[in-house]
Amino acid sequence: MEVSPQTMPRIAIIGAGYAGLAAAVELTRAGLDVTVFESSRVMGGRARVVEKDGYRLDNGQHILLGAYTETLKLLRFLKVNPKRLLALPFVLHVPGRLTLRAANLPAPFHLALGLLQSHELSWADRFAALRLIRFLKKCNWRLGEDYPVSELLDRTRQTPILRELMWHQLCVAALNTPPEEASAQVFANVLRDSVGASASASEMLIPRVDLTELLPVQAGVYLGMNGTVIHTANPIKRVSQVDGRFFLEGDPIEGSHFSHVIVATAPYHVSSLLGDFAELTYLRGQIDALPHEPITSVYLAYDEDVRLPEPMVQLSGSIVQWLFDKGQSTGEKGLLAGVISASGPHTELSREEIGLQAHQAVEALFPHKSLKAPRWSQVITEKRATFACRPGVIRPLGITPVKNLLLAGDYVDSPYPATIEAAVRSGLAAARQVLRTATPPAS
Repeated sequence: MEVSPQTMPRIAIIGAGYAGLAAAVELTRAGLDVTVFESSRVMGGRARVVEKDGYRLDNGQHILLGAYTETLKLLRFLKVNPKRLLALPFVLHVPGRLTLRAANLPAPFHLALGLLQSHELSWADRFAALRLIRFLKKCNWRLGEDYPVSELLDRTRQTPILRELMWHQLCVAALNTPPEEASAQVFANVLRDSVGASASASEMLIPRVDLTELLPVQAGVYLGMNGTVIHTANPIKRVSQVDGRFFLEGDPIEGSHFSHVIVATAPYHVSSLLGDFAELTYLRGQIDALPHEPITSVYLAYDEDVRLPEPMVQLSGSIVQWLFDKGQSTGEKGLLAGVISASGPHTELSREEIGLQAHQAVEALFPHKSLKAPRWSQVITEKRATFACRPGVIRPLGITPVKNLLLAGDYVDSPYPATIEAAVRSGLAAARQVLRTATPPAS
């Protein structure tokens, strides 16, 4: 949709995470006047790079499923080289306990054959996994009422090994919420669009570059070449409105005003930004009431000959749930990245204790090798990484009671949990709402 210069609105986007950047690209593509404000020096939000001791580290590990349709479309539009993503079939590899690899077949045969070829699973395990998928397909992936994932597993009589090594881990990885608390409906949505879909949709894509390089840098180049202004290291403290025009406290251009504002920050920044709007009192309370869960990333640098059996492996009996071999994805040989999702006993541990337990988990993978202690390690914890995806959690709509004031972010109402895809979709939805309601800016 093109907008003529005579009716062109001025759009302010607060936050240059994946949601804000998706909105900015969509609006810039339509020829609108867009300004982006980012409080950090680095764009990307939670999915950004952190520089430490000469290493460029992702603030958290992310994988993209083939079902990340809007994210992949955006990457293609920005001409991101497909080789920047390592494509793998859906695989769960728990060294010594389970290997489940989906076949390159239409659904549900890709999963059925993968279950059949997994030597560690009994027939009872295989039938149980298919029973869960059949149960969800029979109700068209809609449960009618929401309840915890653990109850869904009870209702479909899942076996202990599937609970421990498959469903629990997928739940925590996708929803960042323990299965006893996680929303079964959102989990069903994730399964529908990944393991319940085609082999290509269940394909796992692991970035070969850091998450800032993957999309934010490319988006920044596109936006800059097309006239969009990006102010980094420029926090906005408050949004106000006078005579239908929005003003931003912290805007470096004095007197500047906007016809539309998209707030694409983390949810816990929204209340302070929008505190001047009495009509948003309920919305601010709704957002402030969102519970949050942490994510901890553990980086361990070993000698270059340390290599995992797969680019990504799942651990059992450790506080670390997943290990990524950066040597197989980014070429950083010997660098391993561990992920600890959601809250648990590990939240009481010090960084040193977390690093030690992570090293012990790696040692257990090499029982016949004398593994030296890592020459370097780093633990990064995001205490409020995502909202807790529980049954009954009320997520705000992107459209607010204030005309032309919109929200975007992975916490905004969506069938998906707090993922990159949810963030991108919310940003696109906000941008398209602007395009639908564009009016001449106030003179």
